[in-house]
Amino acid sequence: MSSIWKNYFGQDEVASSGATPPKTALPANWYTSPEMWELERRAIFSRKWMLITHKMRLPSTGDYLVYDIAGYPFILVRDKDGNYNAFHNVCRHRAFPVVTEGEGKARIFACKYHGWSYGLNGKLAKAPGYQDLEGFDKSKNSLFQIHVHVDNNGFIWANLDAKEQPEIAWEDDFSKVDLQGRFNGINWDEYNFDHTWEMEGEYNWKILADNYNECYHADTKDNSTIDYANSTPEQIARGLRAASTYYFPNASMTVFPHFFFMQRFVPTSATKCTMRFEVYRNKNSSDEDFELINQTYKQIMSEDKDLCTNAQKNLSDHTEKGSLDLQMVVRELVKEHYKKEQEAGREIWPTRQTLPTAATTSEEDMTFCNKLDAQSKGSTSAGGCCGGGCQPKETLVF
Repeated sequence: MSSIWKNYFGQDEVASSGATPPKTALPANWYTSPEMWELERRAIFSRKWMLITHKMRLPSTGDYLVYDIAGYPFILVRDKDGNYNAFHNVCRHRAFPVVTEGEGKARIFACKYHGWSYGLNGKLAKAPGYQDLEGFDKSKNSLFQIHVHVDNNGFIWANLDAKEQPEIAWEDDFSKVDLQGRFNGINWDEYNFDHTWEMEGEYNWKILADNYNECYHADTKDNSTIDYANSTPEQIARGLRAASTYYFPNASMTVFPHFFFMQRFVPTSATKCTMRFEVYRNKNSSDEDFELINQTYKQIMSEDKDLCTNAQKNLSDHTEKGSLDLQMVVRELVKEHYKKEQEAGREIWPTRQTLPTAATTSEEDMTFCNKLDAQSKGSTSAGGCCGGGCQPKETLVF
C-alpha cells in the first residue's frame, strides 16, 4: 500500500517523530493525481466541518436542499420542530436516491424505487413488503444522518463523519469564528436570499483555494480559518467594503453592506471543480447598489476561473506556488490520515457506515469485490467497486 505514495510524500513511511515539517509548497502531482484526490476525500472531506448554507434558504417546515460534496450527496431539510437535519441521499433498501430534485418542499421523503418513505427527521415511516416481516426493525433503518451545526449567525455546517459523535467537534475547527470582529455591526436579519449561480472549471480544488487566498492577501490565523479584508477608502465610499473569511477546506464568505455571498469549491475529481455561489441581498439596498456589487464580483469570479484554468494547464514537475499556509494544512491532514491507514493496513473512510454484526454482506464478499476491481485496474491501490471505500464491515447501505 505504501509504495505508490513515495511519489507524493517522498518516502515510504510517514515520519512519526512529531517534528513540525518546514513550510514548503506542495509538488504539482498533488494537484493532478487521482490517488491523492481519493486520499483527500478520506482525510479531509470525510472528517472536517464544512460551511453549507444559511438557514434563510430553509424558512419553512419541509423545505429541503440537496448538496453534493466530493462525491457525497446529501439532503438538508427543516423539520416540523424547526430543526435542520441532514441525511445521505440514499434509500436504505436499494440505495436509490430518496430525493431526485435539487430543492423543494416535502412532508415526507418517499423513495420512487420501492416506496420506502421517511420522515423529515430521517426515521423510516413505511417499508412496503418489509415492515410486517418478523424481526424487521424500523428503528434501525432510518436514513443515515449527517452531523449539522447552526452557528450564532444562522449559518449551517455539516460534517460527514459517520460516528455518533464526529471525531472533530465544530468548536475544534471553528470556535468563535461566528463572533469575529469583522461581523460587528452586521445585522443578518437585514438580508434575504436572492439567487444562486455556478461555474465549472478544469482545475484542482486547491488551485481555487490558493487563488482565493492569494488574491485577498490571506493571513492564516489557525488550521481552519483564513481571514482577509483590505478595502480601500474609495471602495468603502462606493459600498464595496468587504469583510471576507475563508473557511477551510472549501468555502468562503464575503459580506458587503448591500449583499453577502458564499462561495463553495465543489470538487468532482483531481482536475475538475465547480464554484457554487449563494447570494443574499440587503433588504434596504437599491437595485443600482445591489447590481453594482453583484456584477462586479461575478466579473471577478469569471476572471478567477480563467486564472485557475491556466494555472492547472501549466502544472508540470515544478512546485505549486500557492498559499503555503493552506498547503501546510492540507499536507498535515493528508499525512496524518495516511499514517492511520498504514497502521490499519487498509483505507479508512470516516463517512462510511459500519455494518452491524448481523448484516448479510460478508467480509469475504466485499474482499472478493475489492480484489476483482483492483485486478481490472492493474493496481492494488484501486478504490474498490463501491467508488472507493468498499471495505470489510463498512459500507454506506445494506
